[in-house]
Amino acid sequence: MTNASYDVLGIGNAIVDVISRADDAFLAANGLGKGAMTLIDEARAEALYGLMGPGRESSGGSAGNTIAGLASLGGKAAYIGLVRDDQLGNIFRHDIRAAGVAFDTPAAKSGPSTARCLIFVTPDAQRTMQTYLGACVELGPDQVDAARVGAAQITYLEGYLWDKPAAKDAFRKAVEVAHKAGRKVSLTLSDSFCVGRHRAEFRDLVENHVDVLFANEAEILSLYETKNFEEVLPHLRAKPQRIAAVTRSEKGSVAIGNGEVHAVPALAGVKVVDTTGAGDLYAAGFLHGLTTGRDLATCAKLGSICAGEIISHYGARPETGLREFAARHLA
Repeated sequence: MTNASYDVLGIGNAIVDVISRADDAFLAANGLGKGAMTLIDEARAEALYGLMGPGRESSGGSAGNTIAGLASLGGKAAYIGLVRDDQLGNIFRHDIRAAGVAFDTPAAKSGPSTARCLIFVTPDAQRTMQTYLGACVELGPDQVDAARVGAAQITYLEGYLWDKPAAKDAFRKAVEVAHKAGRKVSLTLSDSFCVGRHRAEFRDLVENHVDVLFANEAEILSLYETKNFEEVLPHLRAKPQRIAAVTRSEKGSVAIGNGEVHAVPALAGVKVVDTTGAGDLYAAGFLHGLTTGRDLATCAKLGSICAGEIISHYGARPETGLREFAARHLA
């Protein structure tokens, strides 16, 4: 096996995040379910965008946030995702490259416009997301660069990809290419509703094709249809060579693998401002730890540190260099 050119390659829904503050009255007036992610059509996206207050636009999507975080830590990162050749597509491409991520997927020249996620953050730090998926769900096997997958230590896939047949085929191609090259595959379950839609298929993926699994507590309970976290542990320990990292909000996280179980606390002293991207940045820290040879407990601690930085401000991108931030807190 040749040396890897990239630490992590992310494949996911390429979405431009638009983040703005809102209050509960605004959510109620516009029929937005607080704390939920709702899929909307382009007309609804345009209408809500017009109602939003001042916002911040950046390349986003779950895997995109993770990969940008990994680059901020000093990791070698690449990304595959589909945008349209329009204004938001250009914003996505420029922003993710500016973050230090290799991104060369050609833009679609026809079809739906670039995806966007309108994120309304209330004073209690809850995020309410209205997502128009647009071009990103047109991702298929043709966009999966086999050479780039084979050149990455870990290929990181988001569960949201499993919603469309062509994206499923892209997912399967990436898994096959990565394993044939002797590389590892990582999956984030993305959302408990996503797990509910695809539980049987996700169980098969986790048991037979995934080397590194990320989930929050609600997602992992949904996957194994259990009522409490203790009932999940035997499932996660059943395959010792697989690594699993489960985030538990203020309880921190649990990392499982190689016959080990490590409970790691959340970063202390953080005032929660916006939980957008917390799980994504946890994965960034954890994956950076794995690809630089850290033990599982340190990987989880790096995840907590990165998540702690993200929830201390608005948006899913770090406001300080994560490499220096992590080094300071690890010390």
